[in-house]
Amino acid sequence: MKQFEALTRKKDNQAVRYLVVDDSVFARKSLAKMVESFGGKVVGEAGDGCTAITEYARTMPDLVLMDITMPQMEGIEAVERIVNEHPDARIVMVSSVGYQDNILAALQKGARHFVQKPVKPDALYEIIRYVLNDDGVTATVGAGEQSR
Repeated sequence: MKQFEALTRKKDNQAVRYLVVDDSVFARKSLAKMVESFGGKVVGEAGDGCTAITEYARTMPDLVLMDITMPQMEGIEAVERIVNEHPDARIVMVSSVGYQDNILAALQKGARHFVQKPVKPDALYEIIRYVLNDDGVTATVGAGEQSR
């Protein structure tokens, strides 16, 4: 996998903390490997929306990667519930082709962005930088060098 400049939190220069939510263990492990290659730390995982809500409250991550289609509770409903409880939550939807209506619904419920499956590391890296910078939690790249 390509080497990326580490993304860190501007406030304390620590690793960005992630919650990875997908009903596929393979997809979770793949996303976890990607965010770790960006210098991030996976602080929680969930296989459905209900668990995602609980894990968010337990771990208070900097960013959530959330699948849309999952058992027990879809990602869109989980986004709405997390954002209602935690208005500053930063959630990026992970979606397969053909779910444009679902992506729009998720954005309307409070998701900040989306990335299409299969997830490409370059695209995910840029979306994460954008979402973190967009929110005043500016991620820095490398040793104190501020990203754009």
